[in-house]
Amino acid sequence: MAITKQAVRYDVGGKRYESLGVWDDAVSGERPVVLVTPTFMGRSAFEEEKAEKLVALGYAALVVDIFGIDVKPANFDEAGAAMQVVNGDRAGLAAMMQAAFDEALGLEVADAGKAAAIGFCFGGKCVLDLVRQGVDLKGAVTFHGIFDQPGIPVAETIPAKVLALHGWDDPLARPDDVIAFAAEMTGKKADWQLHAYGHTVHGFTNYNRPEMYRPEADHRSWQAMENFLGEVFP
Repeated sequence: MAITKQAVRYDVGGKRYESLGVWDDAVSGERPVVLVTPTFMGRSAFEEEKAEKLVALGYAALVVDIFGIDVKPANFDEAGAAMQVVNGDRAGLAAMMQAAFDEALGLEVADAGKAAAIGFCFGGKCVLDLVRQGVDLKGAVTFHGIFDQPGIPVAETIPAKVLALHGWDDPLARPDDVIAFAAEMTGKKADWQLHAYGHTVHGFTNYNRPEMYRPEADHRSWQAMENFLGEVFP
């Protein structure tokens, strides 16, 4: 592989953002593109590694800047404060994700008719808010995401296929939240599925958080995502 990483800069609501395009220059032609939406810590080596793994599978990727170019949390407290700002404006969150989606489709190697999105933790919520707008995503995957509905106008139906990869003991998405998510997806006529991993808490893919990380669920969830993307990008 000849991995290329390219800064992608754009404005949303008067704020400057810098996402990261990642693809293999050794491959010719257009290919499906996958948004990679980060945890509440913002874009980091963790998400860039996921993007490189997607590139190895034959996709292009865009690692999404969720906070803006001037906000780079250095610790949990700063990240939590930045997340609360974004979470407090769900319409703005949806607009931020829509802009990232548009930029992903504009990558020079992207097949604009074949796009998906994945997200981790808070990034999973961001991905769900994007699909709730009815955009033309082929698929959306949330890893230990948050399921609460945004309380803003959304599309009547969700055309994207949706895969939720969930730790059953996640204190941020309890069984009642999971049931509400299932009811929402069914009501929106989404083609949805849920994989729940027992004895697994929030953040189970994040090897930087040993108190949360569960290797078995990490492996199983990534394999489930690979299978899912193979289905939505035949």
